[in-house]
Amino acid sequence: MGCRTFGCCAVFLLVTLSPSANLFAQGVCDQGNGPLNSAQPSGITPAEIIQKFSAKEAVFKTARERYGYTLNVTVQTLDNYGRVDGEYQQISEVALNDAGKRVERTTFAPQNTLRRLSLSQDDLDDIHDRLPFALTTEELPYFSVSFAGRQHVDQLDTYVFDVSPKNVKKEKKLFEGRVWVDDQDFMIVKTCGKPREDENAGSKKKNAVVNLAPLFVTYREQFEGQFWFPTYSRADELLRFPQNFVHVREVVKFSNYKPLAAK
Repeated sequence: MGCRTFGCCAVFLLVTLSPSANLFAQGVCDQGNGPLNSAQPSGITPAEIIQKFSAKEAVFKTARERYGYTLNVTVQTLDNYGRVDGEYQQISEVALNDAGKRVERTTFAPQNTLRRLSLSQDDLDDIHDRLPFALTTEELPYFSVSFAGRQHVDQLDTYVFDVSPKNVKKEKKLFEGRVWVDDQDFMIVKTCGKPREDENAGSKKKNAVVNLAPLFVTYREQFEGQFWFPTYSRADELLRFPQNFVHVREVVKFSNYKPLAAK
């Protein structure tokens, strides 16, 4: 069966510091998309679509756990002229160890030169766990999911849904944003949103721990004619900390997917 590819090389600039910038950031999520048709789908209800893709997401999540891959992470800070003034990079391989346990081995990690911010455990968890967001049947009760319309995205026709945690105060580390669902495979092929809620954003307290998450666009590509695996994520945003603004750019690539096999 042939593989239908999904574009993942566009450049995104997501700035969220003013009302106009917010509108721009939201619009950038739709780059490469055709017009959004907000009419209800024909021949199927939004609830049935949600039921179908959440069941497929459960299969996807289980299947991905059986695959190894290469993870390439780059986090940069940029000065007022757009020049890189700090960088964190790591390349790692997800594989099985001799005991048959899924592990991640770092293969390339130059010196971290980030000075104007530090990566928290949440930042690392965003990259490893939350960017490959899977909205499974089991997780649906934690989210509000509303139909936004139909949209042509690159080579695909998709159903579009807005997703948000039902209880933001309790579930602070859940995705909030938009998902695009292929209208043939009923699987999520693109997401755009925040992987978790900001912590102490706008706090005036001197000792407050401010933990901010940028907005990420994540693309999936079809693999082996059945699974849509995440391959590319990007964030490019000015993060507003209590004392300053920091321009952060992140690129995360998932590549070389292959079935895990014990040595």
